[in-house]
Amino acid sequence: MSVKAVRGAVQLEQDTAPAMADAVQRLVSSLVKSNKADPDRIISLIFSQTTDLCSENPARALRRFGYSQVPLFCTSEPTYPDSLPKTLRVLMTFETDGDEPVSPVYLDGARRLRPDLSEERG
Repeated sequence: MSVKAVRGAVQLEQDTAPAMADAVQRLVSSLVKSNKADPDRIISLIFSQTTDLCSENPARALRRFGYSQVPLFCTSEPTYPDSLPKTLRVLMTFETDGDEPVSPVYLDGARRLRPDLSEERG
């Protein structure tokens, strides 16, 4: 067994609680699927969000999708010139028996952050 960490990000179109809930669910589901991770073996998820996202806490939103036993942490990102607005990032740490490399996930407008790692995902 090994411990791996993988990053992901999604850009929201609007700052609303439903938009955050949808973005969190899509992002975490995509990370789990892309990395063949067992949700029961997720060690923790750390979220960061740009300061223009304040309508919903991503951890609270994710708990509605059944992640009630996973340690979750949220933080606000500093504002930098030319930073991508309305962006949610996540770092997922998980245990795995596989030796495949991790597969980062960048959805919607966040694909611009890492075009070298992005591919079309649902």
